[in-house]
Amino acid sequence: MMSLLIPNPGVAPVRRPAAKSGRLISFTLLPKPGETAREICHRLAEQLAKSGAVPLHLLVFGKCNASGAVTDSLRKVFGSIDWPITWVEGTGCGKHPLAGLQVHACTGAVERVQSQGGLLASVFTNGGARQCFAGGIMPANLQLSNADQTRCALYDLKMVLAEAGFELADIVRTWFYLDDILSWYNDFNQARTAIYAGLKFNTGSMPASTGIGARNPTGAALALAAWAFRPMQTNSYAEEVASPLQCPAPAYGSSFSRAMEISTNHGRQLFISGTASIAPGGKTEWVGNARQQVNLTMEVVEAILRSRGFAFKGLSRATAYFRHASDAGIFSEWLAARQLSNLPVVSTQCDVCRDDLLFELEGEALSAD
Repeated sequence: MMSLLIPNPGVAPVRRPAAKSGRLISFTLLPKPGETAREICHRLAEQLAKSGAVPLHLLVFGKCNASGAVTDSLRKVFGSIDWPITWVEGTGCGKHPLAGLQVHACTGAVERVQSQGGLLASVFTNGGARQCFAGGIMPANLQLSNADQTRCALYDLKMVLAEAGFELADIVRTWFYLDDILSWYNDFNQARTAIYAGLKFNTGSMPASTGIGARNPTGAALALAAWAFRPMQTNSYAEEVASPLQCPAPAYGSSFSRAMEISTNHGRQLFISGTASIAPGGKTEWVGNARQQVNLTMEVVEAILRSRGFAFKGLSRATAYFRHASDAGIFSEWLAARQLSNLPVVSTQCDVCRDDLLFELEGEALSAD
């Protein structure tokens, strides 16, 4: 049988020695008015040093034409970039070319997985589980169809994970950023579903996921990041978390879980997939009404959080996606009314996966048990 995954030429990962266990942390940096790329990179370095942490992955939301300046600044500040970076053209809802940086890091040592084209993944041990964060994965052959580029990206992910001692069946969280998402989201879903159909996920469920519309600096059809999890002790595991207020996404043809939770000796981590104003039956609610879409989305997210003993103040990272940047003020008002303005959230202008959805939120919550 022919594989649904298309090899991407040039990917030949190389492993480095394994690392000792550490504590997982994440933090968000929002640009200050007038702040340069060099200055925000210095703040990143200071935050990492203060935490005593090693970067696992950097997710940058900003204009593609700012990627060169930020990359150069990272090299000048850090000497070299030895962690994966996923760049998303999610412009800020203000005047700055960057919307924000989101960092996952570990206080322990980290194993790096490299390819000929650059670093693609970080492997770490946390609370009795070996985990892998892969990012910045984009298909090399831009002449392929968008569906085939999706297969290439997932093939690259498969090969990088294999080199790190994981497999696709270990993934618990994915991020897909699709250029011009509305023109080919169905093709993407069909390609992803066909690949997932050949897998038996080790959690018994498909990963949590975000699928959002955003360009990347290479011009590829999509950029991909993923989190893989492999328990080493019986009390470390990952499991699907249902949404109390929405149906499972596969009910309307999208292959992901509403949320996934990792439990280890160091606590729990809840991954909440991209969530929007969708009714229990799968239809869009409050078409054309951004304020009500924000209200319903946040109600759904809160229900997921509460189902696992979390609250909004327990969010360690979140991203708010707006079809129209002018709607960001509605979300800011929602946060302020609940004394949540200090949440670590990046607000960015990106297309959502349906033309009648105006807002989407994804997030993570951490609990040290």
